[in-house]
Amino acid sequence: MADEQALDEVVRFTSDLIRIDTTNRGGGDCRERPAAEYAAEQLAGAGLEPVLLERTPGRTNVVARIEGTDPSADALLVHGHLDVVPAQAEDWSVHPFSGEVRDGVVWGRGAVDMKNMDAMILAVVRDWARNGVRPRRDIVVAFTADEEASAEDGSGFLADRHPGLFEGCTEGVSESGAFTFHDGGGRQIYPIAAGERGTGWLKLTARGRAGHGSKVNRENAVTRLSAAITRIGEHEWPLRLTPTVRAALTELAALYGVDADLSDVDALLEKLGPAAKLVEATVRNSANPTMLDAGYKVNVIPGEAVAYVDGRYLPGGEEEFRTTLDRLTGPDVEWEFHHREVALQAPVDSPTFAQMSAAVKEFAPEGHVVPYCMSGGTDAKQFSRLGITGYGFAPLKLPEGLDYQALFHGVDERVPVEALHFGVRVLDRFLRTA
Repeated sequence: MADEQALDEVVRFTSDLIRIDTTNRGGGDCRERPAAEYAAEQLAGAGLEPVLLERTPGRTNVVARIEGTDPSADALLVHGHLDVVPAQAEDWSVHPFSGEVRDGVVWGRGAVDMKNMDAMILAVVRDWARNGVRPRRDIVVAFTADEEASAEDGSGFLADRHPGLFEGCTEGVSESGAFTFHDGGGRQIYPIAAGERGTGWLKLTARGRAGHGSKVNRENAVTRLSAAITRIGEHEWPLRLTPTVRAALTELAALYGVDADLSDVDALLEKLGPAAKLVEATVRNSANPTMLDAGYKVNVIPGEAVAYVDGRYLPGGEEEFRTTLDRLTGPDVEWEFHHREVALQAPVDSPTFAQMSAAVKEFAPEGHVVPYCMSGGTDAKQFSRLGITGYGFAPLKLPEGLDYQALFHGVDERVPVEALHFGVRVLDRFLRTA
């Protein structure tokens, strides 16, 4: 089991990493190098030989390998990203880059997404070095840049340009799984991610006839775009159940003692109460309009109008997604992928999933582990190019009332110290035996 120093270090590392501002504003506006150097220093202190790699100056990634005791075993990738989304200090109770530890809670941007997991990985690796522990199989540790944007400077760059660093890796674990979900009725659920919806960020362009705002214009680009956006925003996507989501619904139905009638999923979700939040966003594809850009003067009808849509599709659902967008945009609006990444699915009956579940149950015996599919995406998408199957496993034991999912990209992001201690213990247990 992780020692007391590991429990102290995970808190310090989380706080230190938060204080290193790695805000990713998109468009290349980020500098992860100071955080990468910090992580590399801790890895070197554990006797490892971390490699720092950049596609763009300042956009730094760190990779190191821990040799296992069984050279015939497949390697495991354990990865976390170093960048964070922006935060407006005036909206927060504490400064978002203070890393303040107050009343047993670590505050700041990245506390759950995902400098906490970065800190857990570092604490576990250093604990092993102190106590002479070696895992069963090789473990490749990677800290990446640019996950909060395109990943072109991070996991995409590593997968495309440095695949040899991940030789032998068949599976990987990273963010958004094994956290406590309180259902309000006394049950504690620990969802482990075994899938991700694909990313389809879209750019829509409507063209028309520019002209004076006082004249009749049947070819108004703004009107054409608005009509397409309305159709997209109001569209009801059909149900599409993947094996991971089916498993999640089946296990949740058993937990709540209700009939797992998958012929009427909406009715089943109602019976699951608050636990439906774990599934409801992943039973369909989705497309949400998010940005509009048109015109430059109130009395001028522009010849072009542009919008952006956050689209997501389930494994096997991309063709349906494309066909539907063709129909919804209509003949007067063109659409293209602004950013596209694949949907993922991982087996829930694998030995690795069973080991993750066992590790959680050892330290949270009252918990119920279920599989789930992420509504968004992670660096696992890029690493899948190397044939690596990805799971979401960043364990945290959270108190009731702390909405973990709302803290992602939210105001007053924070993580309890006890949750970090739990995470280190569970991660250590899993990685020793995986």
